[in-house]
Amino acid sequence: MKRRVVQQTPSTSGVAAAQRTKQRKEETPSRWWLKRSLLAFLVIFILVPALPRLPDLIQHFVYTHRVRLPFFHDLRQPADLSLNHTINMYLTSEEGISLGVWHTVPESRWKEARGKDLAWYQNTLSDGRPVFIYLHGNTGARVAPHRVGVAKILSALDFHVLVPDYRGFGDSTGEPTEAGLTTDALYLYNWVKARSGNSLVVVWGHSLGTGVGTNTAAKLIEQGTALDGVILEGAFNSIREPLTDHPFTWYYWKIPGAGYFFPEPWAQNKIVFPTEENLKKMKSPILFLHSEDDHLVPIQVAQQMYEVAVSAQNAEQVKIVSFEGSLGYLHNGLYRDPRLPDIIKNFVLSL
Repeated sequence: MKRRVVQQTPSTSGVAAAQRTKQRKEETPSRWWLKRSLLAFLVIFILVPALPRLPDLIQHFVYTHRVRLPFFHDLRQPADLSLNHTINMYLTSEEGISLGVWHTVPESRWKEARGKDLAWYQNTLSDGRPVFIYLHGNTGARVAPHRVGVAKILSALDFHVLVPDYRGFGDSTGEPTEAGLTTDALYLYNWVKARSGNSLVVVWGHSLGTGVGTNTAAKLIEQGTALDGVILEGAFNSIREPLTDHPFTWYYWKIPGAGYFFPEPWAQNKIVFPTEENLKKMKSPILFLHSEDDHLVPIQVAQQMYEVAVSAQNAEQVKIVSFEGSLGYLHNGLYRDPRLPDIIKNFVLSL
């Protein structure tokens, strides 16, 4: 039986496909320019009207105060977070600005604190125990786990602790600015001093709070007053850190054209927080706390600022404690370290 031999010839469909491919390649440059033109038109149409608002947007990006994490917590109910000896209150730092503040009394008084009103809590500030003002970082509110964790540690050490939300954060009113945050911290310090008698008052700043805290300390020095003690956890420094590496402004250069159309935030005094300059003025004992694996602020930044503070004062007044990177604390996790209570206790005893 003979095999039928079929002669293979180029298929019509194959030729057509090749022609279409060739045609597409020929059309690609014109279509590419058309797409780019449309994209440019959309960018101009959408972004140009928003340009006047860009500085305000950058301000929001820096503070990220509208990110209310964690969700679904009632800031008026600190007991929901096992802060059973804590009262929620609202203080007016200046006209139109209401600050949400938690006051946690020493743990030894938690049974006594049951059902007590604001007047009772205020009166306890003069009981001779140290008072801490905890100035938190950007994003979220006083309900964040690491902030609650610090409040619990300080209370367990038999200290008072006040945790405010700056203007615009949490349930506090207003919009955050550097001057406004510093005003809020100064107001709370003076409010505490008016009620605490001769008790030690220590400011603990974390992250953004280190900038607010050193601003506050510098303002008090101008008024002839020095804080009893300052703790700087995860401290940053605007002067030495490049803008693109700054923990609170790296997004600034991610916005298309921002670097071209707008100067750096410090150029218009929008975001300065001159921590290094403040340290040169301060006369308070300072304790730096920093994790070696801090993913926002490298440990080298804290070491540089420690050296500046030591030069301005001395090694007896200024201490630094670093935590091994293998522990995985990053920027917010130092409160989990079992050594931290003793570190804080020893610092207070040295004041």
